[in-house]
Amino acid sequence: MTDSNSSWFAQPRADVLAGAVVALALIPEAIAFSIIAGVDPAVGLFASFCIAVVTAFAGGRPAMISAATGAMALVVVPLVREHGLPYLLAATLLTGVIQIAFGYLRLARYMRFVPRAVMTGFVNSLAILIFMAQLPQVQGQGWLTFAMIGAGLVIIYGLPRITRAVPSPMVAIVVLTALTWTFGWQVRTVGDLGALPHGLPVLAWPDVPMSLETLRIIAPYSFALALVGLIESLLTAKIVDDATDTPSDKHREAKGQGVANIVAGLFGGMAGCAMIGQSVINVKSGGRGRLSTLVAGVFLLVLVVGLGDLVARIPMPALVAVMVMVSLSTFDWSSIPRLSVMPRSEAIVLVVTVAVVVTTHDLSKGVIVGVLLSALFFARVVGKLVRVERVSAHEAGLCTYRVQGQLFFVSVEDFVSAIGIDDDHERVVLDLSAAHIWDDSAVQAVDRVVLGLRELGVHVELRGMNEASASLVSRLAVHDKPGASLAPH
Repeated sequence: MTDSNSSWFAQPRADVLAGAVVALALIPEAIAFSIIAGVDPAVGLFASFCIAVVTAFAGGRPAMISAATGAMALVVVPLVREHGLPYLLAATLLTGVIQIAFGYLRLARYMRFVPRAVMTGFVNSLAILIFMAQLPQVQGQGWLTFAMIGAGLVIIYGLPRITRAVPSPMVAIVVLTALTWTFGWQVRTVGDLGALPHGLPVLAWPDVPMSLETLRIIAPYSFALALVGLIESLLTAKIVDDATDTPSDKHREAKGQGVANIVAGLFGGMAGCAMIGQSVINVKSGGRGRLSTLVAGVFLLVLVVGLGDLVARIPMPALVAVMVMVSLSTFDWSSIPRLSVMPRSEAIVLVVTVAVVVTTHDLSKGVIVGVLLSALFFARVVGKLVRVERVSAHEAGLCTYRVQGQLFFVSVEDFVSAIGIDDDHERVVLDLSAAHIWDDSAVQAVDRVVLGLRELGVHVELRGMNEASASLVSRLAVHDKPGASLAPH
């Protein structure tokens, strides 16, 4: 009970204020993502409300903000274009089911295999995307828009030097909105992005046939949404963990995201996941508990439904200033000088991750490419660590090879090529006590060496295999089976 109270009410005032700031920042994002997906703004706004509220209770990372996101919107564009909104809602429901299954399978533990270089590339590319997303709001606008953005940034960065009693992003929004209304400044407003809903979301089942054909249509999108959503959510959770120096339950987060997407789909919303930009706003504004996430969702609904006419008049330069702050705060500026001193492979992974994300506008693709590239570099390095040492014989006709390192598909050729034979050798001992056999490729390499030497009339003995290696060899090797030859396995 104490832990529950601390995650909710440790600092209620700071959480409420931070949640209110996040709610204001969620509105233009949710509308923009709805437009990307090709649906009404209400779909993104209702999804953001449902997902934020549900994850406040069911999520595993307090203070993290989840809502409709651009990465998820990009995945469903073809689905909406070809089949319409009902199939999007059905795909959202299935996405939630898949994510819950992933949570119970505890797949989040594999996030440990995401290297720091990929994490840094993920963060930096997201910061770039957040900044780039603000450009359409200022293109073709007059000097007043740029002046307001500059004034907003002065307030955001300057106010904390005077007081931290109120989040500076909220003050910037309130002050710039008040000035715009007072002086009648003609700048782009939230209402220019799209019409805000005037009613509450309604519980309804998607109007699609309950058939295998429907499943065939939505399943590929749902799996893609589930993977993209979990990758972004778990990486964002790790970032919030580091920013707040507190742990989170990644398995609970996976299940919580699934429940949230099911609720969103039932209330007419699109699938969503964690938002690093809004999460950073929340943390920077002082949010630390679940209350901040709940307030963000509830206040969002109050703003768009109860105060929609006023919210529509909020100037976009004020919100752009907040998002510019988010992009500047999100970017890991120390990674730039580190590029020249970190290992070349890690620098390549970081740069490639950023390039893929910025080019495709898909965070999941960048992360996947970065992880695969890291794995290839790692395999290349480990593969070079195999050593085969020829030990002096103490008796005539005996040759011993001591193998050290990891035998797997990358290193097997070096192992095979290092084994030699002279005419006077009647026996060869392969000492594997300092080696480990990992896969079928390594077992096949051992077969090649043993069978090749036997064809030359040499007696071969394997010594010192650890238990795991011996078990793998006994199951897969053919050199001790009748009629064994050098033919492929």
